[in-house]
Amino acid sequence: MNSSTRPSVLISATAIGYYGTSETEVFDEKSPSGNDYLAEVCREWEAKALEVDKDVRLLLIRVGIVLGQDGGALAKMIPLFRTFAGGPLGSGKQWFSWIHIDDLVSLIYEALRNPSYKGVINGTAPNPVRLSEMCDQLGEVMGRPSWLPVPDFVLKAVLGEGASIVLEGQKVIPVKARELGFKFKYPFVKDALRDIVSSGST
Repeated sequence: MNSSTRPSVLISATAIGYYGTSETEVFDEKSPSGNDYLAEVCREWEAKALEVDKDVRLLLIRVGIVLGQDGGALAKMIPLFRTFAGGPLGSGKQWFSWIHIDDLVSLIYEALRNPSYKGVINGTAPNPVRLSEMCDQLGEVMGRPSWLPVPDFVLKAVLGEGASIVLEGQKVIPVKARELGFKFKYPFVKDALRDIVSSGST
């Protein structure tokens, strides 16, 4: 590939699993990486992206739990939610750092077109919630009760390695996106869930 066809921007998408999990810590783009398997995978993925030519504008977007109509964590969680009468997943005390898929797409689009976007950016909504609150809000928009917890082993069977993010949780704040003036269409989880459930796809 010659210089005239070299891309000017590279966006590498990893996950907030980079930071590890915690019920008490708050993570932003400057926080160190965690020590578990998902954190190791994210570090190695980002290390390869960092090998890009210095003339290419590089963004490392660490994506939270994506809420959308088709696929993703929410599509897997809603059947569990229905089966177990809408109760919390795991203890319910863990933090749930999420983002509506529309906001994630908008963030990536803005990152492509705006030269101010570079380096690490957390792809999460500005208002993470405890998982119990997320389940309460989901129950409300679905018109279902929220009382019987989903057992940990069931969630692990459905989500695989990603279950640790949901079961152990992490509070991740998109400091960089806010500094850049990015406007979230869905900053609150209730509005995001209402939009997704009202679509009828889930």
